[in-house]
Amino acid sequence: MNFQDKRVLVTGAGGSIGSELVKQCLGYSPDLLLLFDQSEHNLFNIDNYCKKIRNSTGIHPILGDIRDKSMVNSVFNSFQPHVVLHAAAYKHVPMQEEHPWEAVLTNIQGTLNLIDVSEEYDVNRFVLVSTDKAVNPTNIMGATKRVAEKLIQSKSVDSTVKYMAVRFG
Repeated sequence: MNFQDKRVLVTGAGGSIGSELVKQCLGYSPDLLLLFDQSEHNLFNIDNYCKKIRNSTGIHPILGDIRDKSMVNSVFNSFQPHVVLHAAAYKHVPMQEEHPWEAVLTNIQGTLNLIDVSEEYDVNRFVLVSTDKAVNPTNIMGATKRVAEKLIQSKSVDSTVKYMAVRFG
């Protein structure tokens, strides 16, 4: 995937997977790297990491939540990303079993918000970070990530956005 001279949005940029994506993206010379996260602490840490690298990539941290569609729309309107790397998700199985509706709101509704806005702003590529637990889901986390995969799969049929999912686990 070519990131050179592109505006790349990483959701969940301060998390375990998102921060690694950010670090890897820095090596591919994007024009602008948008760090989107709902955790101020994690966003602060990954932003500081990026500042220490000191390459030509522009870095813009954004404190916000993918569950807030007006916030997501505002980000896309302001920055017009070419690529979305969607790593924002609730990933801890026991916590999600205790709070299933939070998992649904983040992993499904948040993904749907990003898909809708990506369509509206003609994003080139959308990459969903999923999990091996989505294969034959036996818990809330796997089920919500499977639904997210199905959402991008169904949207890719009639879209100019190139959708893909990658599974970790």
